[in-house]
Amino acid sequence: MFFFFVGGLEQQARQVLKSGVGRCINCGSRADLVEYEKVLKLFFVPVWRWPGKDPLLHCNNCKLFFPQDLSFPPPKIDSSSAAVSASLRCRFCDKLVEPEFRFCPFCGSAI
Repeated sequence: MFFFFVGGLEQQARQVLKSGVGRCINCGSRADLVEYEKVLKLFFVPVWRWPGKDPLLHCNNCKLFFPQDLSFPPPKIDSSSAAVSASLRCRFCDKLVEPEFRFCPFCGSAI
């Protein structure tokens, strides 16, 4: 006789406290400060929920939860030329880069 257990524990965002307060440590996109809850699922059906301890940052792009102290500062947006300025900035180190460069001279990453 074989028994197998199909279940798991996951985190789900319950409420957004502040939007766009940091950047994701995985993909670099904007992250929101959220209250979260942990959910125990059996056969993909939620069985038990309980609240998380402290608020976490949640990336909407890659669905990662991480603590606030690991976050990068939020990207700065200038009201005058935000679109042009964003295209001329390195997405990893956020420094201004000349348009003819293929690699960032500051951190060496491909642009």
